[in-house]
Amino acid sequence: MEKNKLPIEELQKYGIMNDDRSFSKKLTEADIEKFLKGHIIIADYKKDRITFQLTDNNSRLQVQKFQRDKEVEQILEDSKEKIQYSKMKNLNQDDEYNVKVFISNKDKTETKEYDLFRDIKELTLIVLATKELVEINKYKLELEKLKGFMQDKIDKFPELNKQLTEDINIVSNEISVISTTNIELKTNNQANTNIDFDVNDPDRYQEANQNREQDAEIEQEVRRGRRR
Repeated sequence: MEKNKLPIEELQKYGIMNDDRSFSKKLTEADIEKFLKGHIIIADYKKDRITFQLTDNNSRLQVQKFQRDKEVEQILEDSKEKIQYSKMKNLNQDDEYNVKVFISNKDKTETKEYDLFRDIKELTLIVLATKELVEINKYKLELEKLKGFMQDKIDKFPELNKQLTEDINIVSNEISVISTTNIELKTNNQANTNIDFDVNDPDRYQEANQNREQDAEIEQEVRRGRRR
């Protein structure tokens, strides 16, 4: 590795690199390798998050600062009881809508962070698997707020109309799946409230997946959106 190409002073400023130009011992070898290949390093503290990414052939350090609506420690603790949603403001950009979703595994030993939009299909499956109307409706409301933000953004940035329309279709499709499942749950009056967040059995989600297949055009847009 040629360290002379790296933005040494910036890396040292943020504690990623030591004075002797060795990387911080807080980073594993795997962390360093991924970072040098363009992956992001995330630092969380209370309500604040800072992300670091090397750009321009590793010659520049891109730093972005975010602020949550709640402290991360409280979010992780509360996620042991129910799914948590946290809005994160990008202090570098005002036109972003970042909502992170925190879900604990069934043993309450680990909490995973998801992005409301990027992980939307996986989140839909996980939330529907709870079979809890309160959780499902809460998730649906978050998606409706995201959709509203995207629609407003089209008016402000008409040049992004095509991409935003595709994104809106992705969100609308998931809202449709949730609404259909919601009606079925109410109709069947299912009493099973056992929550299992481990998505291991594909048969459990056959019905939700069949709903998606009803609209092949939107499904194609979903796939394109997930690859972008």
